[in-house]
Amino acid sequence: MTETTPAVTLQTALASILTNKRRISALKKLGVITVEDALHYFPFRVTERMPVKNIADVKLGEPVVISGVVAYTRESSISRGGTRLEVTVVPDDSRDGDGAKNAVKLTYFSYKSYYISYLKSRFYRGVRLAVQGAPSEFAGQVQFTHPKTSIVRDEQTADRTSGYSDTLEEALDLLSRPQPRYHANSSISSEHIHETIVDLLRALTGAHAQSGSDEDAASETIIDRDALAAAIPDVIPESVRVQRGLLHKADALLAMHVPRSEADFGKALETLRYEEALVSQVAMVQMREDNASADAYVCVDEEAMVERLISSLPFELTGGQQDVIREITRDMTSGKPMSRLLQGEVGSGKTLVALCALLQAVGAGKQAVIVAPTQVLAQQHVSSITHLLADAGLSSVPVVLLQSGMKLAERRRALAIPASGVPCIVVATHAAFSRSFQAPHLAVAVIDEQHRFGVEQREVLRSEVNEEGKVPHMLVMTATPIPRSAAMTWFGNLDISWLTELPGGRQPIRTVLVQEDDGATMRKVFLHARQRIDAGERVYIVCARIDEDEQPDEGMDAFTGALFDPQTGEPVEATQKRPLHAVTEMAQRLRALPQFDGIEIQTLTGRDDDETKNAVMERFSSGDAPVLVSTTVIEVGVDVPEASCMIIFDADHYGLSQLHQLRGRVGRGGTKSWAFLVHHAEPGSVAEERLKVIESSLDGAVIAQADLELRGAGDVLGDSQSGLATSFRLLRVVQDADVIMKARDDAEELMKTDAQLGIYPQLSGAALDFMRETAEYLKSS
Repeated sequence: MTETTPAVTLQTALASILTNKRRISALKKLGVITVEDALHYFPFRVTERMPVKNIADVKLGEPVVISGVVAYTRESSISRGGTRLEVTVVPDDSRDGDGAKNAVKLTYFSYKSYYISYLKSRFYRGVRLAVQGAPSEFAGQVQFTHPKTSIVRDEQTADRTSGYSDTLEEALDLLSRPQPRYHANSSISSEHIHETIVDLLRALTGAHAQSGSDEDAASETIIDRDALAAAIPDVIPESVRVQRGLLHKADALLAMHVPRSEADFGKALETLRYEEALVSQVAMVQMREDNASADAYVCVDEEAMVERLISSLPFELTGGQQDVIREITRDMTSGKPMSRLLQGEVGSGKTLVALCALLQAVGAGKQAVIVAPTQVLAQQHVSSITHLLADAGLSSVPVVLLQSGMKLAERRRALAIPASGVPCIVVATHAAFSRSFQAPHLAVAVIDEQHRFGVEQREVLRSEVNEEGKVPHMLVMTATPIPRSAAMTWFGNLDISWLTELPGGRQPIRTVLVQEDDGATMRKVFLHARQRIDAGERVYIVCARIDEDEQPDEGMDAFTGALFDPQTGEPVEATQKRPLHAVTEMAQRLRALPQFDGIEIQTLTGRDDDETKNAVMERFSSGDAPVLVSTTVIEVGVDVPEASCMIIFDADHYGLSQLHQLRGRVGRGGTKSWAFLVHHAEPGSVAEERLKVIESSLDGAVIAQADLELRGAGDVLGDSQSGLATSFRLLRVVQDADVIMKARDDAEELMKTDAQLGIYPQLSGAALDFMRETAEYLKSS
């Protein structure tokens, strides 16, 4: 930063105040563009306070802080034109540096001459310093490779700031404090992220700083707390903060990025997690209240369409289905918009319940839409709904398919039916969110597999208030059971129903873990698949990628441009990740195996056009091509009753709930079924622990909780929830259930006294930003 830099605020762009363009670019890659972004780029952990020891007491491999005096420096050449700089440091009381018994070396490697020159200007003979690092041994000498240092100022360095301390005690305290560790990338290190954030904290107080330089040193961390508090508004109302024993926002950010102890860091985590919980719950309560104040169609099924559908079924509804249908009927006849989340296991009969909601609207002379995440699922809905209506004598109800990729004339015909206002059922993909979709009497919208859609996408349909001023009823469905705390967090504005019973005829799925390197077992798996085919059944084989194109792994050091061996200084090539199996490669491999001799193998991916997808699914369903190699495009909605076997390659690559969804594609026809999870997880690893959860349980709730605990909410709820997922940097929706409950209570109490939160503008603004993030995602999609 320069002396002419204008006043820095949370909204200031880093590009306007940092002078190091490389660092600006590196931070941008991490999503850090403004000062506020930087302060909310939190460390994922802090180290323990590091022990301070004498040079003679250091142990190889154990992180430590030492102090000493520079005796001399020596530079030498390494391959490819690089330089090794060795700085010999001796104990403070040494008189003869060259012959000091307990000398250690600080070793630096670089291809950049200016960096070596900079280091030599710091480490001149006689300078006192503190050193932090993990010592190793090379050529019988204890060495620290690229350690962090803080130099004690003397007459020669009195005007220097970054990386310098006034006293040795200050230098030792600075380097021994708990150190935050940030998620970094190949362009910037955790240390440089920390250095930048600390400098920005100082800049907010009006202090001059020099962040963004190439200096690999400890930053000055003296920050005016009161000035910082004046620059950073507190989101949590003071009454709540005091009652809950939390920190002011400025204190929390200081303790997060510049902790003096692990306890300080813990308190900061507690405060900032609570802030996230409170903001989310205020947003949910506001949405719920806004919904309650709106009007919806009173949908009385004058044509008794729901009753006729149920009477025509060749089976009895489960008790859960009957209860949920009653709840939906009550909601849709209340005059207030229904907002209901329907959770149910794979195959629990959610689609039939949804059809009852659709007919409740059509029977009242209104319109209904069901939105599916994929074209395959949308087409399947059209097929199943059409057949069910025909069996119930309701063939006169128009069923319209609306999806992307339709020819212009076909699309216009499809759009014209709902636009005319005629009672109908529209089955749509994301096309339902486009402006061209018009349904003037839309009474209910059903979102199938809600985790594929963002919150704001659901609200788009609801925001289309029709000419009569009515808001559509909303039913969102998921086959991924969500723990109560997560449901409150993500769907706190919705009523929740559960389908816990499976319809008759469903067989439990046997799940088997298979190490891919175990050739004998893999042969047995393929033989088993052939036996299922010979029995007239179908086999899914799932791969993570479409083709074999693979991006190289990046692993370059942020400053020097390469990874170095700490002993020799020679560049080390970055380790390549094991490539994931691809559909094209797997299909070729299977066709060459004797177990599949004479068997037609088809492939299915998201790149295939509609005509190809339909043709492939038809051949698979009929048994002409009983083996389908696909990506996760089959994850939701695909229903082939004859499918009894699934082999998922690279299973350790997926989330547990996604594996549970995929596994649910087999065993739908009443036959015994198997899911083989082929993996490379190391014994005793977290990856193996995750897979054992899916192996041992068919309970979606157990799996969902384990998935949240082991992978995080974003993986369970879907990338299209990204707006909200990124709003939760610290809050854990399972482990922090009690925090969410308390925040919900506080949110409702605050809004009882001030529904618009006019006296809490910071909290109100944060809640609005929380919901706007997915709106921005939607606009850019």
